[in-house]
Amino acid sequence: MIRGFRPLLRGSTYSGMLFAYCGALASLPLLPFALLPTLAWSSAPYGAQAVLVLLVWAALIGSVGLARTTRRALIAFARQLLRVPLPAPAAVPSGADRWRTPLWLLLYVALGWTGALTSGVLVLMGIALPGDWLGAEAGLSLFGRSLRSDGGWRSWVLALGCLLLAAVVCVVVTSVLRWLAPRLLGPSSAERLALMAEREQRLAERNRLAHELHDSIGHTLTAATIQAAVAGEVLSADPVAARAAMRSIEESTRAALEDLDYVLGALREEEAGTAPSRTLADLPELLDRLRLAGAVLDVEQSGESAQVRGTLSRAAYRILQEGLTNALRHGTGGPIGVRVAALPDCLELGVVNEADAGMRTGAGAFRTSGHGLPGLAERVRLLHGEIEVGPDGPRHWRLAVRLPVRVSA
Repeated sequence: MIRGFRPLLRGSTYSGMLFAYCGALASLPLLPFALLPTLAWSSAPYGAQAVLVLLVWAALIGSVGLARTTRRALIAFARQLLRVPLPAPAAVPSGADRWRTPLWLLLYVALGWTGALTSGVLVLMGIALPGDWLGAEAGLSLFGRSLRSDGGWRSWVLALGCLLLAAVVCVVVTSVLRWLAPRLLGPSSAERLALMAEREQRLAERNRLAHELHDSIGHTLTAATIQAAVAGEVLSADPVAARAAMRSIEESTRAALEDLDYVLGALREEEAGTAPSRTLADLPELLDRLRLAGAVLDVEQSGESAQVRGTLSRAAYRILQEGLTNALRHGTGGPIGVRVAALPDCLELGVVNEADAGMRTGAGAFRTSGHGLPGLAERVRLLHGEIEVGPDGPRHWRLAVRLPVRVSA
């Protein structure tokens, strides 16, 4: 018994009824246009004119539902007042899906007017009956039994019954609208697929940004730490070398800040400007900064790497940057071998360095940690390439990547 009255006491029931009232009111500006055909058909019977007005009015209301902005506004409005979780439409509906919004709008307006008129009359009766403000005898018929107002206690019973019925009307109208909203405003099968594709693309973009941030910031922090240590050691003995190291720190950190600004802007879904685009053409600058940090590099380049462009060139730069970062972080300070071979059918990249004892487990195998190598493996996999990471003899660590040239953008 108590559960049956719970919907009557919920605020969401009356916010849903407010939603229905708004639908009725929003259709009023179209009513004068629906009355225009009756001016040219004034001799027709009143009943025919009323039917014509209703048909033209319904056609005008339905035509408003064909606009995509109407669908978006209705979805946002229904989320607020109906408390129905509805995702925003992902694509322009076509075919049968295009007519779901006009159908919803027609049912929405019809339910709004029905609920508004019915509940409004019942509320007015509930207010007027106890004081006999109607100045006439009134009555209420329910389940085959009639109660008539005589100005006494029956008036109060009738008034309470009217108010209760008005609340029941609110519950019914709100429930019907909540049942219809997901079916007519919710995503169709095609829209669900579009939403899933959009979500997958957004996740892939965020994953790419995470890789970019890891590669750029990780490398910069590693190189800057080493360069700062070098500058501190030679500050008194060789001020020129110390200034060069500090200048290299400034350049690398400025580049990292550009990457950070872009990534944070994209994560906030703001206008982030032009994305930083570092390619193999920027590799000499990267190698120079590492040399200033004291790294000994043995660089082997072959082929026309300048002809490698687009996605392949950007990915190759990030792969080498991550490989060199790991070599600086975990190496012993010995020579670091860097290989870039631009072959006709593929691009081969390699980084080899001496690994310290901390890179090995008790069994003598090299250990790995963090997200750098998994990120590299994923990047290479997306480019349909091959990657080999692991020990190269008893003292060295080797990264070797092979990327097909056909994948370049």
